[in-house]
Amino acid sequence: MPDLNLIQKIAIWVIPVLLAVTLHEAAHGWVANRLGDPTARMLGRLTLNPIKHIDPIGTVLVPAILLLLPGHFLFGWARPVPVSPRNFKHPRRDMALVGAAGPCANLLMGVAWCIVARVGVSLPASAAHVSLPLALLGVAGIFVNVLLLVFNLIPLPPLDGGRVASGLMPREWARVYDRIEPYGFWILLLLIVTPILGLILWPPVSALLGALASAAGMGGGEFVVLLQMLM
Repeated sequence: MPDLNLIQKIAIWVIPVLLAVTLHEAAHGWVANRLGDPTARMLGRLTLNPIKHIDPIGTVLVPAILLLLPGHFLFGWARPVPVSPRNFKHPRRDMALVGAAGPCANLLMGVAWCIVARVGVSLPASAAHVSLPLALLGVAGIFVNVLLLVFNLIPLPPLDGGRVASGLMPREWARVYDRIEPYGFWILLLLIVTPILGLILWPPVSALLGALASAAGMGGGEFVVLLQMLM
């Protein structure tokens, strides 16, 4: 396998990352709009234009810095899609559905990138100039979407998993649980700088990566080799 330089790695990552973030946020807005809240649509956030969803610091600067640091732990965020629960007929249920929409979009994208990766690994060796880039794109797409899916489903407000958990709880419990939200970012930061986040994320991430790699026609070892080329 050839070594990739930094420019080549960025070129491979940029499309899967932008699509993962854009469709994740657009899915929140689309479901909210379907459930009666037009806020995101009125603000132009029901779009696949990544510029509308990118946060210059959270989507570009922070991941780029982390990619250059030892360990290659990727973390970032996009501009949250604005949602007004008062526009919903069933605010608690509908907020849970809106919260689940983003991770569901990432799951669908992960499956779509499986197809790209499968095409790449199925091409003959004589087409390596096409097959390798496709396989790497597929691996990057699978990886970033699985990470976003699992990370966002952590049941901690204001992550998507917090919205879903709050909507599933009895109303009295949810009122107490929602009070965590002002401290959610700092709790999350604490998890990131300690091994705790890895302990939480790795089992479901590993299981999903293995399942999608298998669907893409790769063994776990082949997937890891391709992923290491991108790190």
